[in-house]
Amino acid sequence: MTESQGNSEKMSKQKRERSLLVVSGAAALLVLAVNLGINAFNSHRKNRKNRDLQGSKVRVNISASEILKLADRIITKSKEVHDAVASIPLDKVAYMNVISPLAELEAQQFPLVQSCVFPKMVTTSDDVHKASAEAERRIDTHLLACSKREDVYRVVKAFAARGEWVNAEAKNYTQALMRDFERNGLNLTLTKREEMQRVRIQIDELSLQYIQNLTEDSTFLLFTETELAGLPPEFLKSLDKVTDGKFKVTLKSHHVGAVLELCEVGTTRRMVAVAYGKRCGEANLSILEDLVQLRHKFARLLGYSSYADCAVDLRMAKTPSKVFEFLEDISNSLTDSATMELSILKDLKRKEEGDHPFGIEDLLYYVKKAEAHQFNVDFGALKQYFPVNLVLSGVFKIVQDLFGLRFEEIADAEVWHSDVCVYSVFDLSSGELLGHFYLDMYIREGKYNHTCVVALQNGALSSNGSRQIPVVLMIAQLQKDVSGHPALLRFSEVVDLFHEFGHVVQHICNRASFARFSGLGFDQDFVEVPALVLENWCYESFTLKLISGFHQDITKPIKDEMCKAIKRRRCSFSALKMRQEILYCLFDQIIHSAENVDIVELFKHLHPRILLGLPMLEDVNPASRFPCSAIGQEAACYSRIWSEVFAADIFASKFHDSYLNQYVGMQFRNKVLAPGGAKEPIEVLTSFLGREPSTQAFIDSKSQYRL
Repeated sequence: MTESQGNSEKMSKQKRERSLLVVSGAAALLVLAVNLGINAFNSHRKNRKNRDLQGSKVRVNISASEILKLADRIITKSKEVHDAVASIPLDKVAYMNVISPLAELEAQQFPLVQSCVFPKMVTTSDDVHKASAEAERRIDTHLLACSKREDVYRVVKAFAARGEWVNAEAKNYTQALMRDFERNGLNLTLTKREEMQRVRIQIDELSLQYIQNLTEDSTFLLFTETELAGLPPEFLKSLDKVTDGKFKVTLKSHHVGAVLELCEVGTTRRMVAVAYGKRCGEANLSILEDLVQLRHKFARLLGYSSYADCAVDLRMAKTPSKVFEFLEDISNSLTDSATMELSILKDLKRKEEGDHPFGIEDLLYYVKKAEAHQFNVDFGALKQYFPVNLVLSGVFKIVQDLFGLRFEEIADAEVWHSDVCVYSVFDLSSGELLGHFYLDMYIREGKYNHTCVVALQNGALSSNGSRQIPVVLMIAQLQKDVSGHPALLRFSEVVDLFHEFGHVVQHICNRASFARFSGLGFDQDFVEVPALVLENWCYESFTLKLISGFHQDITKPIKDEMCKAIKRRRCSFSALKMRQEILYCLFDQIIHSAENVDIVELFKHLHPRILLGLPMLEDVNPASRFPCSAIGQEAACYSRIWSEVFAADIFASKFHDSYLNQYVGMQFRNKVLAPGGAKEPIEVLTSFLGREPSTQAFIDSKSQYRL
């Protein structure tokens, strides 16, 4: 996925908001996994009857013209409901004629909106793709207009002022509606509102220009084969050559990453790192400076002192000061471990290159060197033990056993491609239908090229007491079996699958009453926690034995020493890597917390302080290193680390000694997943953990490994 594609998706998304079997022994587990794999992934689905999924309003396989007609009907219905709410006299406002109609509209229309929007991610038809994109544009435009309707705002505000809450979740929903309106300036004067709109347009234009500059950058460097020593022959073959035989290395991430990780020539690594750090020169630096000032201006119009105050206020962290305290605490706790790790890398460079000083451009190369020496294991050969069907069946078993679920494949459900599988998900003990799950797992031309989970229908409780069930789609990028040989997964792809299945379970098990709090509608500082928790199973021997089998003989799972190496490698140089990530987070938070920050000087100051004395590269443009601060995660880059900390605490305190303990899994399902965004994350965490959350497990996980 290119940076521009990824960020366009983020902007679009932001606009729309947003059977348990007990077996013992490895052999029994392996047989079960193989059977699950055969049943779930090799079943014949040639003569489908295109049966509708019970309780699903999601429409698949609709034509380009039908998509546009549906989008227009969605807009018409939405306008009718908003008009009806706006017409309520202020002295007649009540929950049932103001809040309930808006909540029902969200719940009922979300799967229809997604029916228009998600085809562009999975279709092979150009016409359908164009219609889907156009439908999204029309719907986004309408929803933006709805969020600025002063007549609806007045009615909602009149109801909120009465304080006649049906329950705590209804109160939270009403306050969320109020917040959305007021974030669009409806509580401000017309002059301020118009100024907000002008500022917002400028921000959007500059953000897109920033990404466009990076995308269109065509800078390249020329190197001889000797200067690229260490890079594999297949990589060199992929490079263009000039007339004198030199190779062209572009500044695209796949070229830069390969050189910094594999090239044995220090001067080459440095030249590539410096060029990469200078991308777009002064242009993007100027844009980022302007963006930051415009964001501060936008925040001040809303009554905040800085953009960071405005952004973090809606998140679990609540205040920038809490973010700074959090990042500094993590950074300081990792100082000793990071210092030790850097010392090891410096020693390696001294042995290989003499007294040349160690620089930031050397990190990836010498980390890889150190790991190769320490583990003496070919991690690239790991994929031979991870046939896709075996891994997927193992993931299904773990998820089912842990969370008390049963996945049942629906062989005759309507799908958009023959590769797509559909599952109904049931509660194991009661047999209740909880939701449906589409799995579109193989690469194909035109398909969205990123592994992700897409909410298609959010769960909700209607005013008549019936429950709308969740429907979710997981898009993966796996290779299909070829010529009778099973498709094999890199270990990073195994981790990705566990992560995304965490989001699937998160969506299906959510029991919030309002669609807004259902599905993936968690606090943005907390939404990644369930998926990050499930990633931990990838590193435990029990799981690795279950999901692995040599591709030529799947009765031979991964060996014990390899399991240990995988787990140890996870912690390898993790303190130093985390300090580098903290550098980016602090930079992002500071520029969005204070006025008139000299971005270049700030980077010069932070770099050696956080990275243990390592100087920044000469004349680099710090703006080229932080695209997430320009678009997508501005003032919120810290959020990933924040989620990792709580995920580590949950796993270490509840799951570490009982990987498939369904009692603990059900507690997690009922106390963490079920409330969704209806409760404050800190309340959810405290209820599940039985105490205040702690950073200690995360710090230990980054500090425990010693070479």
